Amino acid sequence: MNLVKTTYLSDDVIMLMQDVKGRVPILDTAEREKLNQSGVHYSEMLPLEYVPTDEYMKIYNESLKSLSYDAACAVAILADKIVNRHGKNTVLVSLARAGTPIGILLKRYIKFKYDFDVPHYSISIIRGKGIDVKAMNIIADKHRASGIQFIDGWIGKGAINTVLEKACEKLCQSDNKFTGIDSTLAVLTDPACVTDMYGTRQDFLIPSACLNATVTGLVSRTVKLKDMTDDELHGAVFYKENIDHDVSYDFINTVEQYFASADTQHFSPSIAEMDENFKGIDEVKEICKAYDISDVNKVKPGVGETTRVLLRRVPHVVLINPNADQKYFTHIQQLCKEKDIPTAYYNFKKYNVCGIIKVVADL
Repeated sequence: MNLVKTTYLSDDVIMLMQDVKGRVPILDTAEREKLNQSGVHYSEMLPLEYVPTDEYMKIYNESLKSLSYDAACAVAILADKIVNRHGKNTVLVSLARAGTPIGILLKRYIKFKYDFDVPHYSISIIRGKGIDVKAMNIIADKHRASGIQFIDGWIGKGAINTVLEKACEKLCQSDNKFTGIDSTLAVLTDPACVTDMYGTRQDFLIPSACLNATVTGLVSRTVKLKDMTDDELHGAVFYKENIDHDVSYDFINTVEQYFASADTQHFSPSIAEMDENFKGIDEVKEICKAYDISDVNKVKPGVGETTRVLLRRVPHVVLINPNADQKYFTHIQQLCKEKDIPTAYYNFKKYNVCGIIKVVADL
């Protein structure tokens, strides 16, 4: 099996993606956006990865320094929930690629606190194309499906949760070995209030969200080309040319050093942030109404999603909560400055920031 290369150690994660170097077009952001909005699926092409400026890397390193303790606390809270639910049968399955470093941190924390090892795989799931069936079969052939815990970094509005639920339903219908599989997604931050497996409801910055491949083992976004069947793994490419800029383990090791002092009572979300009767999607709909947007997929709420849209797509405007802590969005302001993206204030209930994607006519 020709698995994609990565700078992650196999002791930390098994990347269940095939190497598709040379088979997938790599396009600049504007061209990719036009194709995406004209009907070409985003998983059939890859973006030219943003090369961070010196100023941006300075902000990233400051964020890593100031927010790694927060990340460690969220990891500790979430790891306790996972062990409480699955115990020693836990099988971590992270969603590439934002979920991959979080899965590694959870695996290491479980070993640190509970002194047992859990397997960790990273797989592809793509909105509009579903989960990697081949990867899931490989995992279910080795482990009890009931022990699988899906992992991601954060939840924006919850779109991937719906994809995951439908995928698990199909898997259960396809084979008895998937009986008992739980589609619940575990994340460090869930401001959308859609999962009970979270580290915090606060929309805080996970430092790894600031970067692309250079903080996720030099692996690209995952792809599923038109000629790929469910009998083969989804694909990815290894960015060997960025090896000198790889900070994947710098992030892991920096957060890990706070495991011993992590406080599971660290976060203090507001009443609005904890209100499960008003979810993230409700706020997204309000934004759509305020900005006359017909497609909710053009709205990318939360620190993580806004960062990603600035790195990979073409936002029209970035909305900022005037009451948000500056340390959560300094990097976003820098990206907006570099890419000449306007910002505006918006009184969020759930989120600190939100990116709104340009329609193709504006490009």
